[in-house]
Amino acid sequence: MDIVIPLFDDFEPLDAIGPYQMLGHLPGATVRFVAVGERGAVADGIGGLRLDVPARYAEVEGCDVLLVPGGRGTRRLLADDALLDWLRRVHGTTRFTASVCTGALLLGAAGLLDGLDATTHWAAAGELAAYGAAFTPERVVRRGRIVTAAGVSAGIDMALHLAALLTDETTARAIQLHAEYDPVPPFDSGSWAKASPVVRERIKDLR
Repeated sequence: MDIVIPLFDDFEPLDAIGPYQMLGHLPGATVRFVAVGERGAVADGIGGLRLDVPARYAEVEGCDVLLVPGGRGTRRLLADDALLDWLRRVHGTTRFTASVCTGALLLGAAGLLDGLDATTHWAAAGELAAYGAAFTPERVVRRGRIVTAAGVSAGIDMALHLAALLTDETTARAIQLHAEYDPVPPFDSGSWAKASPVVRERIKDLR
């Protein structure tokens, strides 16, 4: 089972690493990163993480799962015709094509979400709608072979959904147990609907 995650400068680290952590434990699966750009170090959007990516995305002709992360770097790629053509081609070979956070914008720009319900980070809901998708404020949305996740941490939930679809629920539950993914957050402020006005204002100060 071949799972491909394209990486680009200014990607959101958990968007990629969370699903990698979960899907990398699937029996018989290989999860590989490919660079959008030159081979070598790809920098995350926070600034402290650089991953060495030895292959370019154009070297991939097909895969079982294509998983596109988000981050600030997606905005620079929305008009990259070569990348969008590649997304369309590889989507034609997949069992599932997925996105996390603003990775959905790249799927939308490639025309893969036209007329579909989909989700993304709450701050990008309007942009997603501009690509013909109907934004749905859920953590994970599946429509046929396309699975989209909301912002950042939702990629872990999506990866567990994919694990169950690719194998079975018991295997997905075992991966969840291995990761001890049993979140009990200290605050109930994990969505726009739950956050107070003060918290919504403070988010503008974050890096």
